[in-house]
Amino acid sequence: MPITPATATHSSSNGTEESIMLELVDESGVAIGTAEKLAAHQPPGQLHRAFSVFLFDEYGRLLLQRRALGKYHSPGVWSNTCCGHPYPGEAPFAAAARRTYEELGVSPSLLAEAGTVRYNHPDPASGLVEQEYNHLFVGMVQAPLRPDPEEVGEVAFVTAQELTERHAEGTFSAWFMTVLDAARPAIRELTGPSTGW
Repeated sequence: MPITPATATHSSSNGTEESIMLELVDESGVAIGTAEKLAAHQPPGQLHRAFSVFLFDEYGRLLLQRRALGKYHSPGVWSNTCCGHPYPGEAPFAAAARRTYEELGVSPSLLAEAGTVRYNHPDPASGLVEQEYNHLFVGMVQAPLRPDPEEVGEVAFVTAQELTERHAEGTFSAWFMTVLDAARPAIRELTGPSTGW
């Protein structure tokens, strides 16, 4: 399994550096082309495919990550377990599993599709725009985490109530509540009614 930092470039077969490309999509999520990653996030943003992962422990607590301070986009803010972009032609499920392993050093013990959501969220701090067709995934994590410090500044498992308190007092990514709310039906099905999600 290749390990590639989200902001790195790929080395081609002739040794030159290639930019990371994203898959552009139409409003129905059908692929219509590609764009370089940073260019796709420049205002007004180009609609592209993305994914968001929500992993829970056996107690129904959500695994959050605080994005590393060195990230080009939304550094130092809390967000869902993992998020990112499939490579052009890569299945969103495969990309979600790949990036979860790359960022957190763990493979989900269960990972299931939880629908899609389309949004447009400008990031005031960076000036970049998240114009995304986002594939949602929920699942379980049972193995010890080994976060990559270049990607993840901190991790925390939180209950629904603790998340409400953290969100009221802390900084979260611009897209966090949108993807969480869209994933809630699948999260409730996974964790059960007693967890409060």
